[in-house]
Amino acid sequence: MRALVVEKDEDSGKTRAAVKDIAEDDLPAGDVTVAVEYSTLNYKDGLCIGQGGGLVRSYPHVPGIDFSGTVESSDDPRYAPGDKVVLTGWRVGEAHWGGYAEKARVKADWLVPLPEGLDTRMAMAVGTAGFTAMLGVMALEDHGLEPEHGPVLVTGASGGVGSVAIAILANLGYEVAAVTGRPDNESYLRELGASTIVPRAEIADTVKRPLEAETWAGCIDAVGGAMLARVLGQMKYGCSVASVGLAGGADLPAKVIPFLLRGVNLLGIDSVMKPYDTRLEAWRRVARDLPMENLEDMIETATLDALPDLGAAILEGRVKGRVLVDIRA
Repeated sequence: MRALVVEKDEDSGKTRAAVKDIAEDDLPAGDVTVAVEYSTLNYKDGLCIGQGGGLVRSYPHVPGIDFSGTVESSDDPRYAPGDKVVLTGWRVGEAHWGGYAEKARVKADWLVPLPEGLDTRMAMAVGTAGFTAMLGVMALEDHGLEPEHGPVLVTGASGGVGSVAIAILANLGYEVAAVTGRPDNESYLRELGASTIVPRAEIADTVKRPLEAETWAGCIDAVGGAMLARVLGQMKYGCSVASVGLAGGADLPAKVIPFLLRGVNLLGIDSVMKPYDTRLEAWRRVARDLPMENLEDMIETATLDALPDLGAAILEGRVKGRVLVDIRA
């Protein structure tokens, strides 16, 4: 079977990604073997393809941090041949071989059956980014967010998490403000449902004052770092920020004042190791609350052969929306 395999030269330490044939016996141990139909391209995949380093535990390695497909064989009674399944998280594509191969073998606990209303293509059009966006929306609503409370900010709006978050929030009736550093993406973001476009320069990477005007009723932040610190000072009293990304860095140069004087909640969203019931509910919410026609506007389709070049492109910020990888093409 065909797979994108990353190998490391032991002498130079450099990695190289190439599509090659591998045997099914090469797959790691697991309870369920899945005939993979689709995967996606995420920032972590770009790191695995282009840089290797700390994300990949051992070589050779097959990246792809999510996938959807059909169960081929199973040692677990919960899954039978022919079942449609989706997998996100559990360090698949990092510590365990992932979705960039025609077959994958994983633990049954890592899988979720596809909910009604989703097929394998649309599940990966959503993918890890969309699943993470839904977790962020659920966290904000669990902390009291409702549409009448005011505008919700989405940072990193042109990326996968941001794009899906906008579509979900707009479909649920929220007023959405989208932060982007690319003015050419304005029509794309408005088509997804953003009512306001905020230039990145207005949410500068420098915290001016610990507290600014109360502006946002909620925020899904896919950037982190200094931008997150700035947004904290702009939140309305008692409102929440769901932090889902570290593209802007892991440091948070913020004061404690927004938390003490405005009661702002900072909600960390980890999509890697969620309990089964939470994952299943998130996918059910995706099927119910995400207008699937909007996904078509944010999808670009790629093949295994294109992934080495796309891995570099996503690290350089040249990828917009969702890149759907058709494993069978």
